[in-house]
Amino acid sequence: MSEVTSNGNGARRRIHPGSGRRRAPAFPKGRQLDPAALSAVRDLLGTRPRQRDFLIEYLHLIQDAEGFLKADRLQALAEEMRLPMAEVYEVASFYAHFDIVLDGEADPPPVTVRVCDSLSCEMAGARKLLEDLPNALGAGVRVVRAPCMGRCDRAPAVEVGHRHVEAATVEGVERIVAGGHHHPDVPAYQDLEAYRAEGGYAVLTECLEGRRTVEDVIGVLSDAGLRGLGGAGFPTGRKWSLVRAEPAPRLLAVNADEGEPGTFKDRWYLERRPHGFLEGVLIAAWAVEAEAVYIYLRDEYPAAREILLNEIAAIKAAGLAEDLFIYLRRGAGAYICGEESAMIESIEGKRGLPRHRPPYVAQLGLFGRPTLVNNVETLYWVPEILAKGAAWLSDQGRHGGKGFRSYSVSGRVRDPGVKLAPAGITVKELIEEYCGGMAEGHIFKAYLPGGASGGILPARLGDLPLDFGRLEEHGCLIGSHAVVILSEADDIKAAALNLMRFFEDESCGQCTPCRNGTEKAVKLMSEGTWDAPLLEELAAVMREASICGLGQAAPNPLVSVLKFFPEDL
Repeated sequence: MSEVTSNGNGARRRIHPGSGRRRAPAFPKGRQLDPAALSAVRDLLGTRPRQRDFLIEYLHLIQDAEGFLKADRLQALAEEMRLPMAEVYEVASFYAHFDIVLDGEADPPPVTVRVCDSLSCEMAGARKLLEDLPNALGAGVRVVRAPCMGRCDRAPAVEVGHRHVEAATVEGVERIVAGGHHHPDVPAYQDLEAYRAEGGYAVLTECLEGRRTVEDVIGVLSDAGLRGLGGAGFPTGRKWSLVRAEPAPRLLAVNADEGEPGTFKDRWYLERRPHGFLEGVLIAAWAVEAEAVYIYLRDEYPAAREILLNEIAAIKAAGLAEDLFIYLRRGAGAYICGEESAMIESIEGKRGLPRHRPPYVAQLGLFGRPTLVNNVETLYWVPEILAKGAAWLSDQGRHGGKGFRSYSVSGRVRDPGVKLAPAGITVKELIEEYCGGMAEGHIFKAYLPGGASGGILPARLGDLPLDFGRLEEHGCLIGSHAVVILSEADDIKAAALNLMRFFEDESCGQCTPCRNGTEKAVKLMSEGTWDAPLLEELAAVMREASICGLGQAAPNPLVSVLKFFPEDL
């Protein structure tokens, strides 16, 4: 069982089994149930179903109401849901966004300020913010470090309660804290009426009325070359066909948990045109005859959550999804849940531990049923491709690429952001044509082509096509197309160490090569002189023996530095 503890600056983090740092939880004496706590939990839950898979939702419900999770509330929730106390505690302690307060511990301050310390934010001054904010805000505010918030183009990012502060400064954060408005700011977006006015949901209507067949739809998506845009790049049409071939009942699980440092494209679409995504969801559910849809949204996107809650209710009221159950499930701060089987475990109300495969989730997924898993951007393009035809997508691209990609660009460029560009574009072309060139005073030195796990390439390899299957020979991956630009002002070793610390924090702890390997790598990389042979041996073990992609890809930045930047060692 994982446990949480303070890391010295107030942040609560997971402690993995076998680390030697576990402590026994202090529950109420004799574990006697507190009637007042039980009454409070029952009042919060109301008439909601006491199903096992709602456990994480109810932990959020309690924490949102009271600010943290006290031991007596956990015990009361276990009683109400007929679950062992140990099971409730292990789930709550697994996720970074749950604040557990055990007996004898002081309650946390009423306001928590989270400072993103992922690579783009660290480059923009996050470390200085972490140093300066505690004194500026005082003892009544807790300041903690946090992983990527999906706002890398507006770094550094800070979250006050559930309100984000972009391009944050000490003065700006002070104003937000003092103002008391700690709820998400929902941006202007295209609602149902506006989307339908431009022809939205016409493709779905054609599908439901039988004017399009499932075979035709899958054929168009396959001819267009649409691939999974969450990182793996699996052909979408083929995935839909594989799930359809499995016996009913089937389910659809949507991965909206983009936690890869450097990635923010899914949030960009959800907060601007949510119905492009939702129409794609409904078409996919129709195609595989799913009886229910589960959208798993990362907790760092509270504004997107409010938008989706409103617009899902709108499409239900409009009769666009009358016979389909649509559930919006909220993550709780665990990068590992971007892995599809870990996400499914989390939707089921468990710790987000990746499953061994086979069987694959298409065969045995959510609640033991065949499950189609697609990410947000993949589904977003489905209605547009079907409306405009396969050639609209497949005829675009550069350097052998097919279609276009949403590149999340951050770092040392003049104009960062989501850039819709031809698939196969090079990073040099991306910088000059879409980002206004390098930031003032910076010289291009290196880049991450695919976020934290995609590796680091030198500027001299800036003419490689940024597309699936084109970077592997260099030990890198395009992944979710998160491109972070580094300059001569940046320390490549420090960048790789930042990424490895992220993986150390986010390892689920299930397998030894990843759990111990990331921790050992951080220690070795923190030394002034790197032991290259030892680090290479450690990287090989992690790649070959880790259960899932986190441990397998975590060494990529490390190996990249050893291979491409020997002068920096």
